[in-house]
Amino acid sequence: MRDPILIEGLPGIGLVANIAALHLIKELKAKRFVEIKSDSFQSLAVLTKTGDTRSPINELYYCKMDDCDHDLIIWYGNTQALTTYGQYELCGKVLDLAKELGCRFVISLGGFKKEEIKAAPVVYCAASDTETLKEALALGTKIMVGNIFGIAGLSIGLGRLRDFRGFTLLVETLGMSPDVSATRRALTALSKYLKLSFDMSSLENTAEQTKNELESFGLIVKTREKKKKEEQQMRWFI
Repeated sequence: MRDPILIEGLPGIGLVANIAALHLIKELKAKRFVEIKSDSFQSLAVLTKTGDTRSPINELYYCKMDDCDHDLIIWYGNTQALTTYGQYELCGKVLDLAKELGCRFVISLGGFKKEEIKAAPVVYCAASDTETLKEALALGTKIMVGNIFGIAGLSIGLGRLRDFRGFTLLVETLGMSPDVSATRRALTALSKYLKLSFDMSSLENTAEQTKNELESFGLIVKTREKKKKEEQQMRWFI
């Protein structure tokens, strides 16, 4: 691969990373080359309405990019690991494999939960080093202050120990449902960095596909809250 960049897109707050990764896979016609299973994933299998069986899994896809200086490796899946040890093991294995393929740069995506957000959600960033932080800030982001939990933060920290550069893009979201607006902001910033143009006209469909996938898998559950009216909301448990 030609100086590949690893893009992380596992489920998290607002499903921003998951929707973005699936959209990239579809739009760029990326090809799966790795399946990852772990004893730190959920111990279950789900039967779908069509009779298929789905299990917890992570996957790596590759995409040869003729109109970009970098090929892409997209890290997609329907779960993160459930334990701290499992998260470190999973992230370490993926980074080691990416390194074998010549990758030295990682970009993680995610949502940053807020009680209120503006019409144009703010994108926050954190990076492996000062120079990479400048590159991330040039995308119109703000510096993230605080903790970044899960693979979105871990991939940057563990990546640095493996001589990776990289940054994370975290978009403001209410986090209660698949957030298309936040995902669009994340993809816009990513496309600016990669100097690529992504067709986002079908992003709503990708979000719906992601919601149905994780709903059937039991990772999103519907809860009812009584306020002025009874309404359905989503709650993310990982």
